[in-house]
Amino acid sequence: MNDDNESRDLSLATLAIRSAELRTDEMAHSETLFLTSSFVYESAAQAAGRFDGSQPGNVYSRFSNPTVKAFEQRLAAMEGGERAVAFGSGMGAIFGLFFALMSPGEHVVSSRSLFGTTNTVFRRYFTKFGMEYTLVDIDDIDAWRNAIQPKTRFFYIETPSNPLAEVGDIRALAELAHEHNIELIVDNCFCSPAVQKPLALGADYVVHSATKYLDGQGRCVGGAVVGKHEALEEVFAFLRATGASLSPFNAWVFLKGLETLPIRMRAHCENALALAQWLEQQEGVDKVFYAGLESHPSHKLASQQQNGFGGVLSFSLVDAQGSKERDVAWRFIDATEMISITANLGDVKTTITHPASTTHGRLTAEEKQEAGITENLIRLSVGLEDIEDLKREMQRGLAAIGY
Repeated sequence: MNDDNESRDLSLATLAIRSAELRTDEMAHSETLFLTSSFVYESAAQAAGRFDGSQPGNVYSRFSNPTVKAFEQRLAAMEGGERAVAFGSGMGAIFGLFFALMSPGEHVVSSRSLFGTTNTVFRRYFTKFGMEYTLVDIDDIDAWRNAIQPKTRFFYIETPSNPLAEVGDIRALAELAHEHNIELIVDNCFCSPAVQKPLALGADYVVHSATKYLDGQGRCVGGAVVGKHEALEEVFAFLRATGASLSPFNAWVFLKGLETLPIRMRAHCENALALAQWLEQQEGVDKVFYAGLESHPSHKLASQQQNGFGGVLSFSLVDAQGSKERDVAWRFIDATEMISITANLGDVKTTITHPASTTHGRLTAEEKQEAGITENLIRLSVGLEDIEDLKREMQRGLAAIGY
């Protein structure tokens, strides 16, 4: 298996295909899938050495599997990190990072613009285990500064945010965090390393739901944390002890997904921008949330720290009678024919969902209001279908609300 450190001078497109190649004595061209729970040893002494770590090699697929390792190495190389630790889901990666490295009494400052389940981790499980958190507006650097406490351990940000595409200044937040001996975690799910490199901007950790763009075809669930080798040692120990592991099969699927990530992301960005620009001109569309639009308040910042604007956009609706209630969004969604009604994103197939009743459905009314999750809001993960076909789907939705 090629070490990702040998390939740091290669371009992203080449790293996506050639880093961490896993080739056995059979010389298979495609990476080998190791579907095994355990590994055998040449002697009892070798087994003991593998278990106590004094000898390199595989032990048990809960925490050491060649296919999973290949995925970790390739993702780390693409993100510009020293190491990645793969988990069974994106939320497993987020939970594992926090609970491996934090202690009771420690504190996190986070943007309030979050995926709903991340918010649930803060609200239900941080408090249960004696940890604290403060939510602030993603673009208010003074609010971040004022929220710092003596025991603040991390800043946490999801940029662009789900689902309003709000953008946080990674470099500025990293500088502020490091001034106070705090580390910055960035959820890079919406951009992927093909569009944004948080570690190069000063972040300490990157988290991913590999389920999204890293896979790219909606096949498997997985996640990962990327950062420095030594810093992730305790995260790996947490994974080993708790068993929140990524399966070898899913890792193999993600390896294949990474090969086409750069070219897919260019196409996602192109389609999403074209559709966002078109939607912004349509009657019945109240507002479009996509950082690629010059009308978006974060457009300038996104242009500086991203090399594209991603494939996810949201828009709010008003029907011909002036209503902005849930029924308007549901009528629009139900009128589409080709687009998949599902809460997943990052697929080559365009997907549509109503955040207030799905991804953010467990938030309280107050939390939804603070996060800008309105009842007339729709999130669209723009796939790779022909743009004219996607516009026709949008026209069907608009016709259903009177336009």
